[in-house]
Amino acid sequence: MKNNILKYIFFIFIIAVAIFVTYKINKSNKEINQENTTEVNEEKNNNVEQTINLGIVEFDTINPIISKNKYVQDISKLIYEPLISINESYELEGVLAEEWAKTSETTYIIKLKENIKWSNGENVTSQDVLYTIDQLKALNEKTIYVYNVQYVIQAEIIDNYRIKITLNREVPFFEYNLNFPIMSKNYYGDEDFQHSEKTKTPIGTGKYVIKSIENSQILLEKNENYWNKSKEDVTLKNIKIALYSNTGEIYNDFKLGKIDLINTTNINIEDYIGTIGYNKVEEIGREYDYLVLNTQNAVLSNQEVRQAISYAIDKNSIISNIFNGKYKLSNFPLTYNNWLYQGSKENNYDAQKAQQILKDNGWEYKYNYWQKYIDYYTRRLNFKLVVKESDSIKVKVAELIKQQLESIGIKITIIKANENQYQNYKNNKNYDMILCGTYIGTSPDLTTYFGDGNLSNYNNEEMCSILNDVKNITDNELLKEKYKRIYEIYMNDVPYISLYNSYELVAYNKNLSGSITANWYNIFSKISTWYKK
Repeated sequence: MKNNILKYIFFIFIIAVAIFVTYKINKSNKEINQENTTEVNEEKNNNVEQTINLGIVEFDTINPIISKNKYVQDISKLIYEPLISINESYELEGVLAEEWAKTSETTYIIKLKENIKWSNGENVTSQDVLYTIDQLKALNEKTIYVYNVQYVIQAEIIDNYRIKITLNREVPFFEYNLNFPIMSKNYYGDEDFQHSEKTKTPIGTGKYVIKSIENSQILLEKNENYWNKSKEDVTLKNIKIALYSNTGEIYNDFKLGKIDLINTTNINIEDYIGTIGYNKVEEIGREYDYLVLNTQNAVLSNQEVRQAISYAIDKNSIISNIFNGKYKLSNFPLTYNNWLYQGSKENNYDAQKAQQILKDNGWEYKYNYWQKYIDYYTRRLNFKLVVKESDSIKVKVAELIKQQLESIGIKITIIKANENQYQNYKNNKNYDMILCGTYIGTSPDLTTYFGDGNLSNYNNEEMCSILNDVKNITDNELLKEKYKRIYEIYMNDVPYISLYNSYELVAYNKNLSGSITANWYNIFSKISTWYKK
């Protein structure tokens, strides 16, 4: 019995020793790994260059509210920040604003974060937001942000970190308009905002501050007072921005490696910078072209005819032949990278299906025309397509659409209208079809396309009901369901035919690493991940 007990004790002792040895080995390996990781990180930090080089063409002012320069607007997001930003999926993200709420059809309450400082160390308060809105209203057409505040009739301070905004009418998804940069009231004091010397180098709350502007160069340095630096520390400490008189100069310096990154919508950019020696990312741009079908036209009021026209248009062919294959196919007024887009990304071109739809709907191809007897008249598929004469690219698009439709027997006459004629056609809605273009905004509001007074004269009770519902829905999943249904109705009713979106490119030096995107709203949104080898 005693021998058995001794055996058990010995056995337990051996197990304990084995566990201890294993623990010491694992601990030692872990410490070695940690030391190796630290060494790797230190090596990385020691081997990275902490300055990158950018460029601005035709520089006007670094003040983001006054400047109308696209390059300035891109770079200014490094220096100044909005209440609310929009990410790559067009979702809202609070920046200076911690919370926002719609308290009535025309009233919003904005709550600021309380830990934010200007680059000079002063606190950001509601006074700064009110000051910025007042400046935007006063500048009116002199600022690109005039649209953001055009419906604001009053802004009132509730306390240091809350402000109330009142509109003169209900604006669906007005929160998306709160993406303008906020400026410091105390910095300007009583000086003239537009003409003050201080507007040449205003302070901001962003990751970088303006160090100097001289000798055709702007120098930015890391903002040591950046409010979110504990969460997003940036490796790049300095940004040098060279000023150029034309795009040819900046393209040439990019090829020579003097500029680390360029952002462009030029579909022929390779003609200027070549195709090798750099990395690139491509994304959907803001320009959106679409074909309007007048649903009150005696023939186009027929849903099946509109469907057939849609299937007969080969969008990929248009993109390939006219836009060098660079533009992005579109099937809806929202781009397919929008978080509320619930549809297909594919070209739905099918000429045989288009013809079959017409046959099934009673149309007969006879004497080189599709014909059908409707309301005591023989109707033909013969339409006039209006396009702006001065827009040579859209004229080419219209001509290609004409070829595609006529290849299945739908006759098209192109009307090339001058500026005044084109506007009269649009205003009076006196057309069968009209080729239109616009800039995609940040808001998912689709009232322009499907609400009262839309260009297609389109009316659908369910669509109107959904548009009314989504204005006040805060549940994201429910909102996505509603937009999925909007897409289904749109594809079935075809009041418009979405064609394509423009092209956005970011080309960058191969030594520049990190998460670099072609997000048209803010290409520097992930600059915290960037480093230069």
